[in-house]
Amino acid sequence: MRKRSMEELNRLSVEAFKNTKKNPFVLLLDNVRSAHNVGSAFRTADAFAIEKIVLCGISATPPNREIAKTALGATESVVWEHWPNSEEAVARLKADGYRIIIVEQAEGSVPLHRLNVADNEKLCFVFGNEVFGVDEKLFALADACVEIPQFGTKHSLNVSVSVGVVLWECCRKLVASIES
Repeated sequence: MRKRSMEELNRLSVEAFKNTKKNPFVLLLDNVRSAHNVGSAFRTADAFAIEKIVLCGISATPPNREIAKTALGATESVVWEHWPNSEEAVARLKADGYRIIIVEQAEGSVPLHRLNVADNEKLCFVFGNEVFGVDEKLFALADACVEIPQFGTKHSLNVSVSVGVVLWECCRKLVASIES
């Protein structure tokens, strides 16, 4: 076993990445206050080749030095847009055929591993503010709410970590549904 070299990783150029087929997922960041978390979401979105990120409310937008620090250039490869109002953004995505899935510890949430992910189903994952979570008003517009099971003494994960866990699980399920 050995580490692979950069050449062996066969990384796409930004232009080639923009032209590749994307996983049918959108991340919606609802008032995420940390630009570092926003940058991490960009980097993870690039890693899992998702369609786009929707930044809402106070969420920082590129160009931003703190986003750039954690995004490592992913703001150039991942499509993004900003909406001042999260409710309007969710309503637009819903009208565009996305299934709206809030990621939150909430009454009626289902464990992430029980979420069904079908081939070609368009999903929008809503992640909330680091302190207050997803705005209560968005629950009325959601189709589902998922929760990441946790087993320790803490009752939350950093929003950027949650983005990674959710995208990994959903991409894994998507690959499995295509292969079967």
